[in-house]
Amino acid sequence: MQFRIADTFTDSLARLTGDEQKAVKTTAFDLQLNPAHPGMSLHRIEQSRDKNFWSVRAGSDIRLIVHRTQNSLLLCYVDHHDKAYDWAARRKLETHPATGAAQLVEVRETVQQVVVPIYVQTDLPSAHPPGASTKALFANKPDDELLGYGVPAEWLADVKAATEDSLLTLADHLPAEAAEALLELATGGKPRVPVPAVAAANPFDHPDAQRRFRVMANVAELEAALNFPWDKWTVFLHPEQRQWVERDYTGPARVSGSAGTGKTVVALHRAAHLARTHPDARVLLTTFSDTLASALHTQLKKLVSSEPRLAERIDVHSLNAIGLRLYKAQHGAVTLASRAAVRQMLEHASKSVGGHKFGLHFLLAEWEQVVDAWQLASWEDYRDVTRLGRKTRLPEPQRAVLWAIFERVRSALAAQKLITHAAMFTVLADSKHAPFDFAVVDEAQDLSVAHLRFLAALGAHRPDALFFAGDLGQRIFQQPFSWKSLGVDIRGRSRTLRINYRTSHQIRQQADRLLGDQSLDVDGNAEIRNDTVSVFNGPPPVVREAKSESEEIKAIGTWLAEQEKTGVLPQEFGVFVRSPAQLERARAAVDASGMPFKVLDEHAETAIGHVSIATMHLAKGLEFRAVVVMACDDEIIPLQERIETVGDDADLHEVYVTERHLLYVACTRARDQLLVTGVEPVSEFLDDFR
Repeated sequence: MQFRIADTFTDSLARLTGDEQKAVKTTAFDLQLNPAHPGMSLHRIEQSRDKNFWSVRAGSDIRLIVHRTQNSLLLCYVDHHDKAYDWAARRKLETHPATGAAQLVEVRETVQQVVVPIYVQTDLPSAHPPGASTKALFANKPDDELLGYGVPAEWLADVKAATEDSLLTLADHLPAEAAEALLELATGGKPRVPVPAVAAANPFDHPDAQRRFRVMANVAELEAALNFPWDKWTVFLHPEQRQWVERDYTGPARVSGSAGTGKTVVALHRAAHLARTHPDARVLLTTFSDTLASALHTQLKKLVSSEPRLAERIDVHSLNAIGLRLYKAQHGAVTLASRAAVRQMLEHASKSVGGHKFGLHFLLAEWEQVVDAWQLASWEDYRDVTRLGRKTRLPEPQRAVLWAIFERVRSALAAQKLITHAAMFTVLADSKHAPFDFAVVDEAQDLSVAHLRFLAALGAHRPDALFFAGDLGQRIFQQPFSWKSLGVDIRGRSRTLRINYRTSHQIRQQADRLLGDQSLDVDGNAEIRNDTVSVFNGPPPVVREAKSESEEIKAIGTWLAEQEKTGVLPQEFGVFVRSPAQLERARAAVDASGMPFKVLDEHAETAIGHVSIATMHLAKGLEFRAVVVMACDDEIIPLQERIETVGDDADLHEVYVTERHLLYVACTRARDQLLVTGVEPVSEFLDDFR
């Protein structure tokens, strides 16, 4: 007997409490071992349109909905008794007549009696609020095309009547492959070419079905599926994403998109695809930080767990780590200059030169972003350099004073036999032998000049050699600079993902208010943000202003406890603050909820049964069902310390941009629930967020 599990089951399982999940998992294991066991308490659901739907008891009020035939058993859904039976009454498992794929379809005739929580002001599809769009999006689409995307025949009329305002609600009622294709069409994209039905083929073997239903060959596979329902996205690509993974590019390519659109998923699959299609090649999967590289490594292991030899040919390291390893292999041991050491050298050199008003913060930024970044070796180089990202105007006499300081720092580094990361990567870029055939880079918006110079040397002029994934709206570490000037030109090979699979419509919409409708890089490449669509709804984010820290802590503790009662597990909570100085407030807030917590370090390793607490800078790469972004007080975000150290009024823009990005990153870690708090007076950013 074939034993399968549907994604609707793992999704519904994740919404139960911890004790309920344990009972369900025990029952699921028993079903797999012996579905005919008399103690299973199987009951046919008479009111269901599909007579193969059965319920299985797991505790006093929890019911598993299974689809049972002589040859197969499919875990479909799990919930409390009434909700589980209601779900089954409105569903049927059928083979789509056009695609041949197995689908769990909501029965159209029952929809008028369905109470669906709609959190956006939209209606199905007959009612239109004042000012709403009434243009039917798919009225001119042939039935055969819509059927080819997996739209059930009984839903064709609704799809053809769908407007911009009703589409998201309608999508909640459709099979996922159909909903995703329609969202892609609505945002101007071209869904993948449908796979036609093959006569006498198993409907579960169709690619659409394989993304929704997984065969569980043994108890170990079932355990993995039930333990990691939130990680199933690493296994299958969404249709919109696959084409960008498998495409051949004539040069460097970039996939961008707002938080939650699946950029990291694309990067992971791109690395696996390159290794799979080039058996003799070495592939580098990398990013700018050790923390994110560790997360990539974990996710890659899940993706290629059945292909161990493939994993052996994919190196997963941060850029700094791989740079250090390569340098030692090619040139011997090296001692890297720490930021503190450079700061000390700058301070000493500044005093030696004298007769100027340049502060240490400005000098350090000028060194890191201009002199060291671009490896300027002479007065002429510094005099003539275009200072991208540095808005302070510097006439030639001032540059001369500055160069006198930087020259002393360069001499001090040489005397102590120290080199900087930028110098290390410059040396590596001059290497005649590329250590990797392909490089796939995640979080590319935070690459440094030195990183990109190294990557350009790896393969800027070879087809398919460089693939980047990133979001300009999440740039929080690096000043903008021209990729083209370093030989990395992505024009014509840049694509923005528009469908958000992680964050609810309401959270994404609110968070996007922190940013503009589009982001431009220095080379003029645009990332459009205003046409992103989320695939599911949720409650609107909550913003609360407290009169004191104690009031804020109490409110957050209460909110966390309330969410836990609804089934959110401790490890599904994330609490973020701007800086380490606010971590104690976060500890107190989670402590007030009664749940244990873990304060994340640079490794960002979450723990089962613990709420995760972290600074916003560590939020990248993380996601949670429910998120609290707290301590959003005035002078905390944007951070007053940064504002006070700005060397020129014009540089304030960059401070405000990156501080907004930080808040955006933190808020978009949330999937379903988001609470944003601060103590009066709160951050000015919250006015834009509401």
